[in-house]
Amino acid sequence: MALLDAFGWRPRRKALRRPDLATQWTLMWWKFRQHRLAMVGMVLLGMFGLCVLFAEAISPYPPFERDTKYVTGAPMMPHFFDAEGNFHLRPFVYGRKAERDPVTLRMKSTLDTSQHWEIEFFVRGAPYHLWGLIPMDIHLFGTREGFIHLFGTDFTGLDLFSRTIHASRASLSVALVGVVISFLLGAAIGGAAGYFGGTLDNIVMRVIEFIRSIPTLPLWLALAAALPRDWGPLPTYLAVTIILSLLGWTWLARTVRSKLLATRHEDFVLAARLSGCSDYRIIRRHLLPSFLSYLIVDTSIAFPEILLAETSLSFLGLGLREPVESWGVLLYAAQSIRSVDQAPWLMIPGIFVIVAVLAFNFVGDGLRDAADPYSR
Repeated sequence: MALLDAFGWRPRRKALRRPDLATQWTLMWWKFRQHRLAMVGMVLLGMFGLCVLFAEAISPYPPFERDTKYVTGAPMMPHFFDAEGNFHLRPFVYGRKAERDPVTLRMKSTLDTSQHWEIEFFVRGAPYHLWGLIPMDIHLFGTREGFIHLFGTDFTGLDLFSRTIHASRASLSVALVGVVISFLLGAAIGGAAGYFGGTLDNIVMRVIEFIRSIPTLPLWLALAAALPRDWGPLPTYLAVTIILSLLGWTWLARTVRSKLLATRHEDFVLAARLSGCSDYRIIRRHLLPSFLSYLIVDTSIAFPEILLAETSLSFLGLGLREPVESWGVLLYAAQSIRSVDQAPWLMIPGIFVIVAVLAFNFVGDGLRDAADPYSR
């Protein structure tokens, strides 16, 4: 050790946690990391984020490319052991051959164990433009011979895995944009009502109580049904997003109002007034940041609500529609008895909805605990 000290080298010591020296955000991060389910939720949300950003590269096929050789095909599971029990270092899927059902006389695909189609990573496939700018043709996985459909195909031969990955963009973006609009409306309206009080506070609270007294699902259905059926994908997408956000700001507005009512007479607010700060600056720079952690928690909880709302509307055929890809649109094609009987794998996008909602709830629970880092 003396020789190492002579050369000026010091072993790196593990940093000690000093709550008395840590900032509020550092304490919140330490408390958040102790919530294991919240960390699991963060990992899941990170995976969904990758799907949103790199949907074209992750999916082996374009979302509207039909495979006429494998229509209404069951999911193709990767294997490492073949029918003879031999181990293969590279995963593979069995080939498929078309046969006619002797009872229904319907063509169906069956396993052909004599064919092995190896799964390769970063293979060349259908060309695409990443983020609409960069021309590429590299896909995360695929097969050089045959085909691969991890989630199977629908009644027209479309790959369900590729469609589900692409659908994450519309579903999660609707939730994100809806939450951002709800956050801005709730913070602005609730902040004004809580800070100024009086007549403005009474009017805002009566409006909030009126909106929250209306049953949510019938109101969504009525507003969505009022959309013209001849609208294109983009206007429908924007309209559904605005509808969901205009009805989702009330809970956040009540939270902001109650917090401002409790803090608007604090000493730091009085000091800001005496310093000549405007009301807008006091609300934006002093009051809202004082309980920003609670706003983050409420915002994280609002994500699954808007996501479920979009999925429900699209599932009922009143929200997003083809050619827009969303989880609700994919589930809309799986609501018939024929789909449940002949192609139950069409309900796989519902699993993605469940996982996304659970991930947001786990993260929301972790943020709720981390908002008060001094509690046990």
